[in-house]
Amino acid sequence: MLLELRVENLLLIERAELRLSAGLNVLTGETGAGKTVLAHALDLLLGGRARPGIVRPGAQEAYVEGVFEMSESLPAQLRERLAPDSEEIVLARRVGADGRTRAYLNGRSANVADLRDVGATLMSFYGQHEHRKLTIAGKQLALLDELCGPEHALRLRACAEAFAESQRLQARMTQLRELSGARERELDLLEFELSEIDAAAPDQREHDELLAARERMRSLDALCAAAAAGAEALAPDDAQAPGVTTLLGVANARLEALTGVDPRLDAMSERLRSLAIESGDLAGELRAYGEEPELGGGAGQSLTLDGVEERLAEAERLMRKHGGSIAGVLEHAARARERRDELAGAEVALESTGERLCEAEETLQQHVQALRGAREAAAPALERGVCEQLAALAMPDASFEVALSAREAGPSGGDAVEFLLAANPGVPRGPLREIASGGELSRVMLALITACRQTGPSPAGKATGARRAKASAKPDDPASGETLVFDEIDAGIGGHAARAVGARLRELGETTQLLCITHLPQIASLGDRHFSIVKETSDALARTTVVQLAEREVVSELVRMLGADAQDTVARRHARDLRRAA
Repeated sequence: MLLELRVENLLLIERAELRLSAGLNVLTGETGAGKTVLAHALDLLLGGRARPGIVRPGAQEAYVEGVFEMSESLPAQLRERLAPDSEEIVLARRVGADGRTRAYLNGRSANVADLRDVGATLMSFYGQHEHRKLTIAGKQLALLDELCGPEHALRLRACAEAFAESQRLQARMTQLRELSGARERELDLLEFELSEIDAAAPDQREHDELLAARERMRSLDALCAAAAAGAEALAPDDAQAPGVTTLLGVANARLEALTGVDPRLDAMSERLRSLAIESGDLAGELRAYGEEPELGGGAGQSLTLDGVEERLAEAERLMRKHGGSIAGVLEHAARARERRDELAGAEVALESTGERLCEAEETLQQHVQALRGAREAAAPALERGVCEQLAALAMPDASFEVALSAREAGPSGGDAVEFLLAANPGVPRGPLREIASGGELSRVMLALITACRQTGPSPAGKATGARRAKASAKPDDPASGETLVFDEIDAGIGGHAARAVGARLRELGETTQLLCITHLPQIASLGDRHFSIVKETSDALARTTVVQLAEREVVSELVRMLGADAQDTVARRHARDLRRAA
């Protein structure tokens, strides 16, 4: 039950606070006064989307807060977010002037999905055009499903899962059939590419060594000339021309002749001797290097330049085809092998998937039949309940039928539902979307809501028994259960039908808290608590205020709703009669 509603800076409302009672709470006011603003405030608490420009001009943000009685039907995962000793649930929403919103659950930051989940257990909102949704086949099916018991949700979930599995296998079958059609051609191509790669056996390390060997072989003459020049300078072939090695040897001999005289000179003599030896060794290695036939070394040691070029050209051709690098070629080979194996097993997979698809479709049909059986069992009770309610709503001769027909299986089963109505005797029943007027649709919706609550499975936390609270009841003595909000459910009706709708709303309020925005005095007169919405235009910026009316003020508001002047004694007497009849 909704105990309190606070609204700040929401369109025309600068500040409003409503303390609601159990039973029927009505909100009235002139057209354009701002009744729909309160409806939008409630929608925000339920996680609805904030419309652009919803913040009152000049304000930084709008704020909406609803204080609810703790609900026993609150899901466990949401209850965990509340303090263990919480006696109330507080939903709040801030909407900045820039359009950004923030949500709160019992004072803690939450997301809009949390408000939506919690709000769904606390309140059901029926907007101005809600009755038009009754013309939508999917909505009609959902209403029927609500009457099929809690286990029906498990059937729906199982059917949706079976349908998803069937769709997945159907897609897999299509894919495998396509594979089978192009299988031989693609297999030939894959085998050719793999044989080409396997024959070349590309290797990154070998490729790097071949590149280095090619550079050496291309510079063979220059390398040999440089090595020969170095060897000649160190140890020339002409014995008459002393080289570096000979000169180092002469110098070393002169120093060795004085060994032992000066330690410092002995150390330098040792170094000079090492240089002479190293010079001789280096001269031999340079001469040997220049005499090597190919200078390949490494991976190209046994290859000629032509052989190296051929090997590199083969690798580069593969790289151009498959990724631009040796790593790319190897990755392509791995993918090709995987694809080859997949194609090779396509026929087996096609047969196996076909068998699994048959099983999945059989399972889906079982779920479809289970859903159909539950719906067929629930339909007569809904028909009887709606007809009874329509009779109480000034449609005594109306007949209502739930027509079930088969359709292609989907996530919600294989049934199509059509609500059929005959508003008058002797007239054949027809679809609601084709024959029902606006007023008839409003009454059918109320009849469906009432019938569903009476014939369907009892929701957790719903109160039963005698009426619990009149207008004098305190907020701390609420009727338990979900709050129902009706935004002008009386659209398109009047006269005796309006009085009948009001009586049905009041009867529904015996076990459920109702919040009804109405423009009909026949309904407003039945309220346990009455709030008036008034727009003031004396200032530059219009302002809407919401006040709770005392009994005398309720009568004055009914006079206004009757379209009479405040001094009209006949209208005032009629307003008092309406209240007494309540």
